[in-house]
Amino acid sequence: MAVDSVLSSTLGPPACKKDAKALQFIEEMTQNADAVQERVLTEILSRNSQTEYLRRFKLNGATDRDTLKSKLPVITYEDLQPEIQRIANGDRSAILSAHPISEFLTSSGTSAGERKLMPTIKEELDRRQLLYSLLMPLMNLYVPGLDKGKGLYFLFVKSETRTPGGLLARPVLTSYYKSDHFKTRPYDPYNVYTSPNEAILCSDSFQSMYTQMLCGLQQRQQVLRVGAVFASGLLRAIRFLQLNWKLLAQDIETGTLNQKITDPSLNKCMAKILKPNPELAEFVRQECSKDSWEGIITRIWPNTKYLDVIVTGAMAQYIPTLDYYSGGLPLACTMYASSECYFGLNLNPMCKPSEASYTIMPNMAYFEFLPHEPNSAGFIRDSPPKLVDLVDVEVGKEYELVITTYAGLCRYRVGDILRVTGFHNSAPQFHFVRRKNVLLSIDSDKTDEAELQKAVENASQLLREFNTGVVEYTSYADTKTIPGHYVIYWELLMKDSANTPSDEVLKRCCLAMEESLNSVYRQGRVADNSIGPLEIRVVKSGTFEELMDYAISRGASINQYKVPRCVNFTPIMELLDSRVVLAHFSPALPHWTPERRR
Repeated sequence: MAVDSVLSSTLGPPACKKDAKALQFIEEMTQNADAVQERVLTEILSRNSQTEYLRRFKLNGATDRDTLKSKLPVITYEDLQPEIQRIANGDRSAILSAHPISEFLTSSGTSAGERKLMPTIKEELDRRQLLYSLLMPLMNLYVPGLDKGKGLYFLFVKSETRTPGGLLARPVLTSYYKSDHFKTRPYDPYNVYTSPNEAILCSDSFQSMYTQMLCGLQQRQQVLRVGAVFASGLLRAIRFLQLNWKLLAQDIETGTLNQKITDPSLNKCMAKILKPNPELAEFVRQECSKDSWEGIITRIWPNTKYLDVIVTGAMAQYIPTLDYYSGGLPLACTMYASSECYFGLNLNPMCKPSEASYTIMPNMAYFEFLPHEPNSAGFIRDSPPKLVDLVDVEVGKEYELVITTYAGLCRYRVGDILRVTGFHNSAPQFHFVRRKNVLLSIDSDKTDEAELQKAVENASQLLREFNTGVVEYTSYADTKTIPGHYVIYWELLMKDSANTPSDEVLKRCCLAMEESLNSVYRQGRVADNSIGPLEIRVVKSGTFEELMDYAISRGASINQYKVPRCVNFTPIMELLDSRVVLAHFSPALPHWTPERRR
């Protein structure tokens, strides 16, 4: 029931007094975005004024924007690597931050093949917790009654490593789940999980997934929302159920835990939860043994109101598969965050994923925006571009995000490209466009993630009449052939075995992809003969599951794992090529005509 309150927000009527305060906080931050940004910058530069990094640029105690912009360079991870390596090796002096570096957060991005190490300080946990605390008050505006049930969320920790100097290095979500903020969180009827902490905190991914799925099945009637961090994580959970439902049903029937679960705290915890339930076990067997798994989420968890997963950016390609398994449930996109910093919130979390916009919360860090010109060659360090402040961005324009954080990152390029879609009060709202990178290049062509994804989407339209979809893909630039060519690996979901796409159709898919790529690529194909015909290699079902398992075995986080959209690591290439069942080349040249040069 909504609360009539003087704290009521223009966002909508809050569900309770606690929500009213959260919504009011959002209003205050966004109404005074520029003043908040000024305060944040002053705090960061004041407290870190005596760090080695800031003293190097002779700020002389200044904390204003003009000094920041005139004296501090815009930097990348590679620029900071010497300082980060010193901290990792045990140097405890105030290099980047006046506050002690408490741990490193491992980014899903890499530098020279190694995972990036992002320094952080203890108080950053408070800022992350603050952003998390705003999620449900927003969701309650759109979905009533979430206090009447639970969330089935597949959340995982990664076993952490230590740097040579003894600091922990782990993914940001592992840091959060292992913190007291999460482990001893106060009871909130709007935010109750089916998974006990013991299951989430078990570092063995099989045991963790097994017990989380078991708890979700046991409480299936209470589940009101199903989620994971990324869409790929939720699909991994569905795949796990497909492979293990017989064992899970056996445990439900007998009220005992499978012997594969050896973690002592998990066994102790699950002993209190598991009770024999032959009726539920029979239900699970009936549903999971059916040929079709269409709508399996709502068949097993019938009260689910929405899926809570990230499906923006490269994750958008999972939407059709999620729709298939969920019967078209709404997809909630709630927040925008990275290992470097938590950025903001989607104030309309139930919008279509393609329309998701995130409002930057100005209290999280100091934000600047580098105007992104898609055809520019970048900038020269000696003549840096003019960066734009948070409140001065322009609707419709694209920017690269640059942050200055309490933990000591100063004018750091995150690498995300954002498009301004509007404002809430004085705070801008952004659509996540893509990571700033080039995936494929044979000659002078440069194909990025967004372009490749669009090409896959366009080509996959040809598969619709065969009730077939692309569930996963990756690529690589094969330069062993002369000329080199793009290779695209597809894993297909064929829903009708009597009506599968022919070789001819898959060849047309190759050409459709080429037609979707940029003019530089098509010129290379048509006029320059510098690029060979694009190749699609169809791999066996489950191949990308094996790819994830391989990445996790090498230290990737199950929470943060994203299928690489381009691969060049030999063992991964060998794995993919060993699973190829069909290979097809583009049968013709794509369309290209010379453009007038400016």
